[in-house]
Amino acid sequence: MKLKKELGFLDIFCIASGSMISSGLFVLPAIVYLKVGPSIIIAYIFASLLMIPAMISKTELATAMPKSGGTYFFIHRSLGSFFGTFAGLASWFSLGLKSAFALLGIGLFLQPLFPETSVEMVKIIAVSFTIFFTILNIIGAKESGKFQIVLVIGLISILIFYFIFNINHINTQNYTPFNPYGWKPVFTAMGMIFISFGGLTKIVSLSEEIKNPKKNIPKGMFAAFVIVTLIYILTIFITVGLLGKIDFQHTFNPISLGASKHYGNFGYLILSIAAMLAFITTGNAGLLSSSRIPFAMSEDHLLPSFFSKVSLKLKTPIISILMTSLFMVFFIGFLELENLVKVASTMMLILFLLVNFSVILMRESKIITYRPSFKSPFYPYLQIIGIIIYLILIIEMGSIPLLITLGFLILSILWYFLYSKKRNSKESALIHIAERISSKKIKTSTLTDELKDILIRRDDIIEDKFDRIIKQAEFIDIGKKMNKNQIFEIISNAFSKKINISSKTIYNLLEERENVNSTVIYKGLAIPHIIIEGEKIFDIIVIRSQKGIDFGNDIPLVHIVFALIGTMDERSFHLQALMSIAQIIQNKNFMDNWEKAKDIEDLKNLILLTERIRKDKI
Repeated sequence: MKLKKELGFLDIFCIASGSMISSGLFVLPAIVYLKVGPSIIIAYIFASLLMIPAMISKTELATAMPKSGGTYFFIHRSLGSFFGTFAGLASWFSLGLKSAFALLGIGLFLQPLFPETSVEMVKIIAVSFTIFFTILNIIGAKESGKFQIVLVIGLISILIFYFIFNINHINTQNYTPFNPYGWKPVFTAMGMIFISFGGLTKIVSLSEEIKNPKKNIPKGMFAAFVIVTLIYILTIFITVGLLGKIDFQHTFNPISLGASKHYGNFGYLILSIAAMLAFITTGNAGLLSSSRIPFAMSEDHLLPSFFSKVSLKLKTPIISILMTSLFMVFFIGFLELENLVKVASTMMLILFLLVNFSVILMRESKIITYRPSFKSPFYPYLQIIGIIIYLILIIEMGSIPLLITLGFLILSILWYFLYSKKRNSKESALIHIAERISSKKIKTSTLTDELKDILIRRDDIIEDKFDRIIKQAEFIDIGKKMNKNQIFEIISNAFSKKINISSKTIYNLLEERENVNSTVIYKGLAIPHIIIEGEKIFDIIVIRSQKGIDFGNDIPLVHIVFALIGTMDERSFHLQALMSIAQIIQNKNFMDNWEKAKDIEDLKNLILLTERIRKDKI
């Protein structure tokens, strides 16, 4: 069952923003400042730049494949079920763990305000929020998104007031010396800070539930990245200007402490509330995003089928949400999260690396139905740079997180061979690349067809009469050069087999029509169309000529032929079909894609998926 499309631009912006603003802004500066001093501002700017390759690559993949599971789905369809199994489990573990950690982070700000708050009480509060978010998510992504919007707008509003009311109180001497420890600690700190931006791309797990994903995903993600990056930099700049080195040494809540410098306990309270809002939004966004991963894996038969159960009434993946919620409650209640968060961060970096590799594989597979509405600029250099950067950061995480991640990989391998492998029936882009290298058709076009179905849902394509005729139409692929008469013979014979009219009669009608006015109406395109006697007859034959067709009279060689035949009562649709063909041909890159199409199925998909105005009643 399909999930309901409920999330718009503002939902995406707030889910992505809320996923980023938490400990990376309210806690981490206290740790990083002691290592780099005021140059922490530069470290945050550079760290934001490291996010760009993953953000760009995920945006391309999400606009081409807006499906639940996001990163898991992209890696599975590009690298196959082995890597897909690891990516799915790692992504689920990473997002769920970080969401649990975010909810526990509320305690850092509750305890200074209410000293009687115990560790057990903090855990009870975190579990309570998890249960509340679980109920919200079960009711619907829209309701969870609305709650997120209220929280994020409140959070951003408080931070804006923090800038406005403190800008005149900063002490410029706090910025000197600006870089007391040299540049090496700054670059080391970048890796620590970078993880704070990782939540940005959580939104791709909800791609299937986003309205108009080809526009809203890029707009929402880029807007969140720009706004949150500015918030990070401005907040850090103001805080460094308000606090001295000694202040940073004695607090884990530097933003709240900065607010208290000139506004006392009231300032501390308001920014502590902002911090708690930030942790709550991260927890909500994490549960919302991570719960879609086991749902997607179950649909692909890599997890038991009950994970893909969808409520008939609410259209939400109930079991997947509940299992993810229990997963978070377990971590909140029984494990020391601080040590495991580094492991989750290492897994996130591995997934970022694989996502950049996925873009390269999908592009180089030349699958005709891989059609992102947003294409990565500077391809493939941006992806290669991203792979190198994330590999360096993975190594920098240290040996313990790497060893634990390796153990997790081994468990994923065991699950793959014991459960996933024999149930997987999905094709990957690697198969298509192998086809290109070997020049042999290795497997069926299941991935091509799957991506076609995804595009139809993405673009809300409602099949019209022209689509139905194209689906049934005969496609002919010709490898040698021909002249007009030879093509008319092929068309006449093909139509004659489908319609009870002699091929000679059809040939004569085609010739007569050509003599009145050439049917070559566009460079490389001919549309020979004739009217025949009878009722309710209309058909199309589509021809690709790889070497070209010579129509004479110094007309450039024709590579595409749409031959139309119909009775007078179909004249209205005849004109509509001509208009549809004209719209298809004028689409950007259509001619190039037509030449590159591997086979007749690709040619048919290219026509069916090209953007045009559809009229269901024609």
